[in-house]
Amino acid sequence: MTLRIALAQFDFPVGAVRANAERIAMMIAEARDEHGADIVMFPELALCGYPPEDLLMRPGFLRDCALAIEDVAKAATGGIVAVVGWPEAAGSIVYNAASVLRDGRVEHTYRKRELPNYAVFDERRYFDVDPDREDCVFEVKGVPVGLIICEDLWFAEPIASTVRNGAQLVLVPNASPFERDKHAQRDALLAQRTRETGAAIAYLNVVGGQDALVFDGASVVANGDGSVHPAAAAFTDQWLVVDYDSEERSFLPVQWVDDGDESRDALAWRAIVRGIQDYCRKNGFTKTWLGLSGGIDSSIVLALAVDALGADNVTAVRLPSRYTAELSNDLADEQCRALGVKLLTVPIEKPFQGYLDALSQAFEGKAVDVTEENLQSRTRGAILMALANKLGGLLLTTGNKSEYAVGYATIYGDMCGGYAPIKDLYKTEVFSLSRWRNTVGGAPVIPPAVISRPPTAELRENQKDEDSLPPYDVLDAILLRHVDQEQSRDEIVHAGFDAATVDRVLKLVRISEWKRHQAAPGPKVSRRAFGRERRYPITNGYIA
Repeated sequence: MTLRIALAQFDFPVGAVRANAERIAMMIAEARDEHGADIVMFPELALCGYPPEDLLMRPGFLRDCALAIEDVAKAATGGIVAVVGWPEAAGSIVYNAASVLRDGRVEHTYRKRELPNYAVFDERRYFDVDPDREDCVFEVKGVPVGLIICEDLWFAEPIASTVRNGAQLVLVPNASPFERDKHAQRDALLAQRTRETGAAIAYLNVVGGQDALVFDGASVVANGDGSVHPAAAAFTDQWLVVDYDSEERSFLPVQWVDDGDESRDALAWRAIVRGIQDYCRKNGFTKTWLGLSGGIDSSIVLALAVDALGADNVTAVRLPSRYTAELSNDLADEQCRALGVKLLTVPIEKPFQGYLDALSQAFEGKAVDVTEENLQSRTRGAILMALANKLGGLLLTTGNKSEYAVGYATIYGDMCGGYAPIKDLYKTEVFSLSRWRNTVGGAPVIPPAVISRPPTAELRENQKDEDSLPPYDVLDAILLRHVDQEQSRDEIVHAGFDAATVDRVLKLVRISEWKRHQAAPGPKVSRRAFGRERRYPITNGYIA
């Protein structure tokens, strides 16, 4: 027997319950009528979007979801079986559920067994596990089909139990955020589960940006013999259609666009681009602004924004000071000309001097220090916010993960803005990604001289970042171990790093927590991103 399965690898915005329901109903009919599908599957919690967070604490929201799933079942399930994820409320208890819709009704509802409560996930805050849970196995054209949800796949028992109850094909709707190197881990898991059970697996992941998360899609199917097909193109909304052969327990792709480039840099670039696109679109912004200094961070953000929104929707602003090198101005101009981006120039000397004059009496007798440096950054931040407020649009910040980690960023200055595209890229990764982007798509989008020049904040004469920080290759290696891998001071020193340097860096990380708590959201691309994934207390006496 052959079953045709349509996988809806699309974006389902959080909170848009009615719009999602109407779209799902239309897509069910499309899967049946245009693709000839016997089964259509939608991602985890597609009805309400993922993650709905504290919306799940609103009784009205849960009632709307319950009404919507019934409406979807009635409207669009004649002649096809649909699997739709939604939050099911049973009194005061809420389940992360997926329902099997057939012939105008909800035929089965499966409740997720394994609730992730690590990294960006906090499902145990919102959902319960049903102690009387039952496996979900249903027949389609005589083929027994099982259903589990996302995290269930990472444990052996849910799929094993489902297969013991007769399933030979298991559907797995997911809402799994992107992070680097995750694809290989997922493919290895799918191969392991199919070899353990002999069941074929259709794994569907949602796609799209949601605040600091970006979901990559990259859906995949695995045959019952353990062989895994190439993943669908990441960060791409598309219908995926496969034929399932129940005799061979194998899939034949019918409509399936896979990735041409799954390199780390290619996926990271596309993740950030998708994050910018969806953050702007879902929050009503069509245009963006950024301060362009001629340095590497603002240059890569400009290139990302242009890829995301188009040159006509991006405005760059030069904000030269008494310390700005002519090369910086020239490089900013060169990049904007190459990309076709409008460039404004607003010198900061007058407002900066105005601050100095206003504070002169209060500062009398005090030596010039970092305060005056930060005033320049805050002058720029005020000007950029004023432009965005007056002329409309979203201000993008240009700080990287290295800077956010050690506080080498000015609160209310260069941290001003509504979205931080490279917040989860260390400085060394910014350089690597910039070099990669210049190798694809024709002419360089970042002037090579920007990449080759030493990083500088240009807030005093002849300033270089390495005047204040260890070299970035050393700094980032320490930060990777401490922030991403949770290594202690002694572990890092034991790995060969200078003890004094490690102590200095870890102290900077510790005392900069308050800044990070006020930072704009930005797309997660690493295993351990600042924000909802790494939640340290600001007031913290633990040192290790």
